[in-house]
Amino acid sequence: MSIEKESQRYRFSEAPIWDWQRAYYEHKGLQAWEGSQVPQYITSNPFIATAYAEMIFAFLQDLAARGVQHETITIVELGAGSGRLAHQVLYKLCALKDFAGIELPVFRYVMTDLAMENVMGWREHPSMQAYIAQGLLDFACFDAMQEKELNLVVSGMTIRQGDLQQPLLLIANYFFDSIPQELIYIGEGQVFECDLLVELPQDVNTQEPAEMLEQMSLHYTYRAAPGYSSNSDPYSELIALYRAELEDSHILLPNAGLSCLERLGKLSRSGYMLITADKGDHRLDYWKYAEPPEFALHGSFSLSANYHAIQYVLEQQGAEAYFTAHHYKDLNAGMILMLEEPNSYVNTRLAYHRFVERFGPDDFFSLKEWSDSKVHQMELKQLLPFWRLGGYDAEFLMHAYPRFTYLLPDASEEEMSDLLSGIRQMWSAYYRMENQAQLALITGQLFMEMFMYEDAKPFLEESLTAISDEHKVTHLYELAVCCYELELEQEALSYALRVVELDPNHQDAVVLLNSLE
Repeated sequence: MSIEKESQRYRFSEAPIWDWQRAYYEHKGLQAWEGSQVPQYITSNPFIATAYAEMIFAFLQDLAARGVQHETITIVELGAGSGRLAHQVLYKLCALKDFAGIELPVFRYVMTDLAMENVMGWREHPSMQAYIAQGLLDFACFDAMQEKELNLVVSGMTIRQGDLQQPLLLIANYFFDSIPQELIYIGEGQVFECDLLVELPQDVNTQEPAEMLEQMSLHYTYRAAPGYSSNSDPYSELIALYRAELEDSHILLPNAGLSCLERLGKLSRSGYMLITADKGDHRLDYWKYAEPPEFALHGSFSLSANYHAIQYVLEQQGAEAYFTAHHYKDLNAGMILMLEEPNSYVNTRLAYHRFVERFGPDDFFSLKEWSDSKVHQMELKQLLPFWRLGGYDAEFLMHAYPRFTYLLPDASEEEMSDLLSGIRQMWSAYYRMENQAQLALITGQLFMEMFMYEDAKPFLEESLTAISDEHKVTHLYELAVCCYELELEQEALSYALRVVELDPNHQDAVVLLNSLE
């Protein structure tokens, strides 16, 4: 049966797709980042968090060298997603500060999102409570399209234009690709507006936002747009460059993103530093002969970010922008210093060089993809260093767990000691999400393989809450053995009895019961 569709024409930045995008995140809340609906690993793993923490730490060092000690430095993450990046950055930043043992300016990390449900979800998240209690973490509901101030949830204070004496620090991951953009076409030196013809089923009002995005059909229409070339257009110099250098090219213009940066920048009297990562290039050549943008659907959608436009406009205003000299593959990580005398922030610039330019988040992700396919061939002497390089990432341990268990019987004392240390570091920095029970299970089983029964017991107990009855028999028996080895006979008896209740033919459990009774 064919589905009748309706179509309407819109300016690209005003098309209903942006309303559906907004509705999707408001409806889903933090669940949008569970089950891999919306990509998050590449921009929130421990490696990228380490790079960001190092740049922030260096920025605090530069400010301290300028005599800033007691004024609070505000760090604002735009569209903080699941909250994992913020948690990881705070963990690593505090660790750096403790390790260095030097006086640095006080800082406050503010997580923002459009949806208040997300903001309150972070506020109540168990992994965030220690940072909230220390006064290091606050939250704000912030509409990047229009708002000019930050209303902080925990402290109750409002940050308005000119309130901050010290520079603001902004973090924007997968931000510029997900907010409204303009779309123009450059052809024969002329500028054309690319309007969007959106076709939808007639029963669209009964569908969820993700369903509407999946079922939409998009077509582009073109109309002359001489206004972009007018001197009154705020980005006329950028457009003039595109007209001179590009041909047969579709260009996404981040007007909304630049406006957001301008409004946030006014909160401080001393400018801002921007750390950002997205898919999208800062090179003009990338946009030559560019086809119409492709919508990447993942419940919501994303496009490419035009970092060339962002860099060009901000540098015209006096900023210094840093992007890698080499080409990126999946994630372009950059740093922009909209500060007076930006080159004088030496530690900050060196941190970008060491932790992004030399080998950065995009490089690590490329290696991670390769290593995931090669784990079954790796030995402990490769597994342990790679896990360490990635900041003892929980996702890597879950993926490599079968290989670890296969290799453990022949592991040396030193290798087992390093594995134990890695597991403890992983859990100390773990941001609790939906895979917590699974991670607890494999942690307990690894400890069992290393005969570390006291360490294994609490993890195996925690994992039981998420295991179905058909799989509980094995794990209940593991707990019975654990307790037996720890000489906790009553607990061992209780677990063994539960095994036999579920599986009367479980011979090992019967033998254990006989030895306990």
